Amino acid sequence: MLVYTVGTFDLLHVGHLALLQYCATLGDTVAVGVASDRVVNSYKANIPVIPLDQRVEMLSALRCVDIVRPYHELEYVSGCKALDADIFVVGEDWGAKPHNIAVESYLASRGKEIVRVRYNSRTSSSRIKNNTIAQTGCNNDYLLAAN
Repeated sequence: MLVYTVGTFDLLHVGHLALLQYCATLGDTVAVGVASDRVVNSYKANIPVIPLDQRVEMLSALRCVDIVRPYHELEYVSGCKALDADIFVVGEDWGAKPHNIAVESYLASRGKEIVRVRYNSRTSSSRIKNNTIAQTGCNNDYLLAAN
């Protein structure tokens, strides 16, 4: 069984690790699609902090991940086809956007499964970024006062 999940995986954290370890319990092979900066910028205001090649390298180093492949278009059918995915794992915020509906239809037509997972409440890349910005603001004030 090949399990496929996708994401940005910027600022790799324990929530990502929990997701990927869960994926490993669902099948024999875990494949991870990593969104390119252009894909991320198509639905988020900011591009990732960590460059795509480094995100791929970090994910490839994880024991629970077998295949890592970047994707450059906001669609998932081609990745599922190329990998012959048996299970596609998505987050709880999976919506009814055309690219989501397309992969759902494709997988259903082949008797494949979509598994929705809840996000790990311990952390998120957005929370890490916001905390970093807040700390940087404090540090800048400290540095200005010290000079």
